[in-house]
Formats: sequence, structure tokens, C-alpha cells
Amino acid sequence: MTTSVLYPVHVNAALDPKSSRWLWLVKWILVIPHYVVLAFLWLGFMVGSVIAFFAILFTARYPRRIFDFNVGVMRWSWRVTYYAYGALGTDQYPPFTLKDVPDYPAHLSVDYPAQLSRGLVLVKWWLLAIPHYIIVGIFVGGGMWAVNRSDSWQWNIFASGGLVGILVIIAAVILAFTGAYPRPLYDAILGMNRWALRVAGYVALMTDVYPPFRLDQGGSDPALVVPAGQVEGQGPVTTPTAT
Repeated sequence: MTTSVLYPVHVNAALDPKSSRWLWLVKWILVIPHYVVLAFLWLGFMVGSVIAFFAILFTARYPRRIFDFNVGVMRWSWRVTYYAYGALGTDQYPPFTLKDVPDYPAHLSVDYPAQLSRGLVLVKWWLLAIPHYIIVGIFVGGGMWAVNRSDSWQWNIFASGGLVGILVIIAAVILAFTGAYPRPLYDAILGMNRWALRVAGYVALMTDVYPPFRLDQGGSDPALVVPAGQVEGQGPVTTPTAT
């Protein structure tokens, strides 16, 4: 039996209708304050994930406050990535907040799981995710993502020559000369980022639902057809923020 649901990690974005032709040349400078703050936030993310690991192992629950914080770190990182060289999807400067900002064009949320498997927590972040590490390494990290996993997903987009980085450079050159962001490139870039973020949520122990091997392109997060049993214990399936 199968059912159509939204994957618990929701990634949505909207492309700016008119982007600056040349602002992307200096965005690496403009986002430095975010990089500084995120360095500390990701440290907290890693510490919280270790605490969550033992909490799930003994109670089958992810501590809610740690969960909300870690989702906020991923959300903040996604906004910066979307603004900068992980997508160049907007010229609107990212806000300094862990919370969702409705009028910002990039959104990320994760459904809070009512219960998680105590057994899966031991293997999903290193063993079960290996096939995804290989694919996401090609997308956003040139293989390094597979080594560092979700705790450095944000930085590998900028530090290595993943496929996303190559496509973003191509899109930036086209934008500079034509004033338009090629929609097919945008859709592919969003799909790869969405894949990476789904895997990041899974290996960060936020869900037991295995990420699909599916490149869902474009800004809207589509529903997936999955075995009905996979969504048990994940809490209500919610609709992500419309963009």
C-alpha cells in the first residue's frame, strides 16, 4: 500500500523576477557576517545532534528544543545558500534569524516526528545513507560531502567544484549578459539542493523516512508516493510555506 505525502523535509523557493546582473560578483563579501554566525550555529548543531542521538536511543524521541534549533540552523543556511553561490536565486539579503521569514523567497521546514526508531539511529547516518552521500557529493561537494555529512553541507557548496557550483557559475554568466536567470538551470539547481537538504535532515536524525532517489526540480516541493508505513510516527503531514 502506498500513499502520497510530502517528504518531512520541505524545501521551497521562488526565483526573483528581476535579479541584478552584477551583484553576484560581490555576494561573497556581503555574506561574510552570515558565515561568521553560522560557524558558531553549526557548532551548536553538532553538539545538539550528539545529545539528540542519545535521547533517541533511550527515549525514541528527538528533544523538541534541540530539534527546533537544528531546523533553524538548516533554514538559516539554506537562505544564505540560496542568496549566494548555492543558487543565486535572490538579491534579497538573508535575515539573521533561525525562524521562518514568510516574505523571504527561500523556505525550509521539517515535520517534528512523534517517535523515531531506536535501532535506525545507530545506522542511518553512516550506513544507510552511503548511496546518498555519493550522489550528493557529486551535486554539492565533489565527494567531500560524503565525508563531512550534514554538519558542513553549507560550506562545501562554496568550497568545492560540485555540479551545483558549476551550474550556478554558468547561470551567473548568462545573467550578466542577458539579465535573465535561465529557468531550466534554476530548476535543476533547486532540485539538487533539495536532494542534499533531504539527506541532511535524514542523517541529522530528524526523520526515519528514507530520502527518495528523485530529483524534484523547481521551487515547489512536490508530494511523494511512499509506502504508507514509512510515515507512521512522523506526526501530521503539513503543507510547506507557499511561495
